[in-house]
Amino acid sequence: SYAYYSIQHILRELWSGWCFRYLHSTGASFVFILTYLHILRGLNYSFSYLPLSWYSGLIIFLIFIVTAFMGYVLPWGQMSFWGATVITNLLYFIPGLINWVCGGFIINDPTLKRFFVLHFIFPFIA
Repeated sequence: SYAYYSIQHILRELWSGWCFRYLHSTGASFVFILTYLHILRGLNYSFSYLPLSWYSGLIIFLIFIVTAFMGYVLPWGQMSFWGATVITNLLYFIPGLINWVCGGFIINDPTLKRFFVLHFIFPFIA
């Protein structure tokens, strides 16, 4: 699949590509830690009584989770393949959604291309 080879190209052939990959994953983990601290601060100061801001924050947090999942699947090792299979199989109960997200019933190159595009776009939405 071409998406897997593009990740390998970044890691092996670009100058400090490996550093970019690990800085990206470490920075994403740090953003999640800050997000959890922000949620705990909101719970501590009873911001959950403000439903509009609480629900909008919940939607942003769900977009964070979806973005992280799509970034986890992109390197396409064996663990990320099975992770993508299990989590996308949860989408089968919504008719038509699996074809839109994965491009069919088999997870392969079109799925990775969609995940790459969504992984790039979702941070701008959130």
